[in-house]
Amino acid sequence: MTRWVDQYIRNEEEQARVSQVDKLAASFAERASRHDREGSFPFDNFADLREAGYLKLTVPKVYGGEEISLYEMVMLQERLAYGDGSTALAVGWHMGQMLHLRTSRKWQEPVFADLCAAVVNDGAMINTFASEAASGSPSRGGRPETTAAAVDGGWLITGRKTFSTLSPILDRFVVTAFIPGEDSASDFLVERCERVSIIETWDTLGMRATGSHDVVLDRVFVPAAHRLTGKGVDDGGGWLLHIPACYLGIALAARDYALSFANSYKPGQMNKPIAAIPSVQHSIGQMELELRTAHTMLYTVADRWDRETSENRPALKADLGLAKYIVTNNAIKIVDLAMRIVGGTSLSRQQPLERYYRDVRAGLHNPPMDNVVIQNLAATALSEFE
Repeated sequence: MTRWVDQYIRNEEEQARVSQVDKLAASFAERASRHDREGSFPFDNFADLREAGYLKLTVPKVYGGEEISLYEMVMLQERLAYGDGSTALAVGWHMGQMLHLRTSRKWQEPVFADLCAAVVNDGAMINTFASEAASGSPSRGGRPETTAAAVDGGWLITGRKTFSTLSPILDRFVVTAFIPGEDSASDFLVERCERVSIIETWDTLGMRATGSHDVVLDRVFVPAAHRLTGKGVDDGGGWLLHIPACYLGIALAARDYALSFANSYKPGQMNKPIAAIPSVQHSIGQMELELRTAHTMLYTVADRWDRETSENRPALKADLGLAKYIVTNNAIKIVDLAMRIVGGTSLSRQQPLERYYRDVRAGLHNPPMDNVVIQNLAATALSEFE
C-alpha cells in the first residue's frame, strides 16, 4: 500500500485498524486471481474477516460493536479493495447497512438488537435483496413482483431476486415484496430455510467473486414481527459511500502497480526505466490528479456527514451522490492510465491490472447511477430559485 494515503489516518486507533486491514488485504490479494477466474465465492476471506472482528465494526457500542464512523468505514473499505475488490464490495453492503440501521433506526428495536447480537456473537451478516429481472431496482421506481401474502402469524413470501450479493453465505437477509391487499411494498427480514434456494447466475465481466446470484423464495414464512415497518430517520444515505471507497481502492492498486512497473522496466537499449520518459511522467501526473481529487472528495464528504446533525444529513444527498460520481469515474480513468503506462502486458490475465480494469467498471452500475446524480444536482440548483 502506498504511504501517500496514510495522511487520512487521524489517530492511533485508526492506525491500528488500518494495519490490521492492510494485512487482511494482502492475504486477499493472493487469493483474488483464483476466485476471479473461478467466479467462486471467497469463503476463506470472510472467515478471516469474521475472526478479525471486522464484521462488527459498524455495530452500535451498546450492542457490543465498535460503532466506527462513516469516515473510518470508508478508509477501511478502500484498504480492503486494494487487495480484492470483490470481497470489499460484498462485505461493504453488510458494513454499510449496519451503519445505516444504526443511524436511521428504521427497524423495530428488538429486531435490530437480535441482528446486532448475531453479528457480534456469531459473525452474521446482512444484505437487502431488492432488484428483480423484470422490475429492476426499486430505486428506479420499479414495483417488485415478489409478493407477500398474509397468513396466520405472519407472511408467505414468493419471488425471485437478482444481484443478491453475499447470497452464498447469508443466513438471513431482507427482501422487498409487494403486498397486493395493501397496494404497497414493504421490507421483510427472511431467515434462510429449505424454501429459499440460490440459482448460481452470477457470471460477469467484473466483480466475479461477490456471490451476487439469484435468490428464489417459494412461500417462505416470515413472522409478523419481521415485517420491517419502522420509518426511522432519513440519514441521507451516507452509508452508500462504501461503494466509491471500493473502486478507489482498486484504482489505488492499479496506480501502485503502474508506478512500480514504470520505475523498473527498461525496454530495448534504454539505460533508464520508462519512468524517465516525459510522456510516461505526464500519464503518472494525470493519475495523481484524478486520485487526489477523488480522495479529497470522498473523505471530505464522509467527514461532513459524520459531523452533521441527524436533522441536516438529508441535505447532503447531492454531495454524497457527487462523491460517488467523481470517485467512481476518476477510478476508471486511473486504471485506464495505468494500463497505458504498462502497455500490452497489462492485458495478460497473469497480471492483476487486467482484473482491476474489469472490476472498476462495475462501479458505473452501482447506485446512485450517474444520470440520477446529475438530475439530483440539477434539481438542487433549481430549488434555490423557487
